[in-house]
Amino acid sequence: MQNAIQVIGYLVGVPLELLIVATLLRGGYLRYPFVFAYVVGDLITTVIEIRPSLGYGSRMSESIHQFMWIYWVDERVMQTLIFLVVISLVWLAARGQPKSAGLVGVIGGTLVFTGISFLIHYSPRLYVGQWMTPWTRDLNFAGAVVDLGLWGKLISQPRRDYQLLMVSGALGIQFTAQAIGQAIRTLSHSPTIRLLAGILLVAMNLVFLYLWYQAFRADAAAAREQPAGSAAGTAGF
Repeated sequence: MQNAIQVIGYLVGVPLELLIVATLLRGGYLRYPFVFAYVVGDLITTVIEIRPSLGYGSRMSESIHQFMWIYWVDERVMQTLIFLVVISLVWLAARGQPKSAGLVGVIGGTLVFTGISFLIHYSPRLYVGQWMTPWTRDLNFAGAVVDLGLWGKLISQPRRDYQLLMVSGALGIQFTAQAIGQAIRTLSHSPTIRLLAGILLVAMNLVFLYLWYQAFRADAAAAREQPAGSAAGTAGF
């Protein structure tokens, strides 16, 4: 069952990631460079994980060890990228406005929280997944809080940036699902409940990718209708 869920995730997720990369290459990467880096990184790590993840279901110790090593290396890379995405979106939302102490406080507070969480959960005596799972849960919770604040700020602006609203809203769904899924995996030892958590994570990741594709597709379509050379004026990050 676990393999079937993974296969569905790959069959739907990889094409969505390719579509997002293709749409961003039409000009959106200039405004969202860290989003572009994240999607490319997600695509690469997903492709790398496909073969070992399917072998993980065989329950052979060598396959399990190979997949877990690759997975946790990839997870460190992607957690770094996703936090760069959040910070870049907060900065982008504040573009054209004075960079207040509140913005610096949000970024600094997030970094302090992630550092404290790391110190609490990390132990060289534990297997990497035993401390990385609760740590990534905390990271996703912090990301969800920051993203909620970003979304509230965007809603309150007189001239709303609907694309940025959609990008940050999708990110909030991803953060929330990841935090809930990781919390379930940490607290529950029931195979059924852990399987349901896996289904939730895969489903919400696909929703997240689809929403991002829709957000950037409209922007790419508008860029195609502009006269040649005018798209360069949209870059503002």
